[in-house]
Amino acid sequence: MKAYLSRRYRFSASHRLNSDSYSAEQNLAVFGKCNNPHGHGHNYIVEVTFGGQVDPVTGMVCDLGALDTFAHQHLTSIFDLVNLNTLDHFKTMVPSTENLAIVVHRIFSDFTGATLTNVHVEETGNNSFDYPGEIGPTTASTAAA
Repeated sequence: MKAYLSRRYRFSASHRLNSDSYSAEQNLAVFGKCNNPHGHGHNYIVEVTFGGQVDPVTGMVCDLGALDTFAHQHLTSIFDLVNLNTLDHFKTMVPSTENLAIVVHRIFSDFTGATLTNVHVEETGNNSFDYPGEIGPTTASTAAA
């Protein structure tokens, strides 16, 4: 019997939306106040959803303790209270929340306790982003990027 588990994690981080492909004027036109040279911050909420068979002994999709340990080691301890622009994850991409959702998906794809089915990131009360991962032959090239 397959079931789904969603778990939420929180961290605070800053970022500046800025593309090296644009001039200063283009960056300001595209990103507006989010292009502030000093950056700005958010209290992010990340929700990861995993699917899997319900273990007949534990009655669970996966070990929550193992998931929480993984999240702490690979997400919150790295992303909390930092400027996302400074992380290796964003060396070649704008640290938009859309890209943050993709990065979080890549991170949690390595958790072996269940199959990752979706990442949901709330940036503000008005903005949230979902990334279920790539489907089909692009998965390998996306994961390698």
